[in-house]
Amino acid sequence: MAYQIGSDCISCGTCEGGCPVGAISQGDSQYVIDAGACIDCGNCAENCPVGAISQG
Repeated sequence: MAYQIGSDCISCGTCEGGCPVGAISQGDSQYVIDAGACIDCGNCAENCPVGAISQG
């Protein structure tokens, strides 16, 4: 099950830089995760400074 970025996202970009497969990109109002590309490694959730990422 892919990770998801919640509304607490502050658009800092930390998650994008830590994604080994490039599944995270800047969306209209916050960063988003491409569920089809996500490999469920959890790097994004571990690195998010505000805890906005969880397994969906």
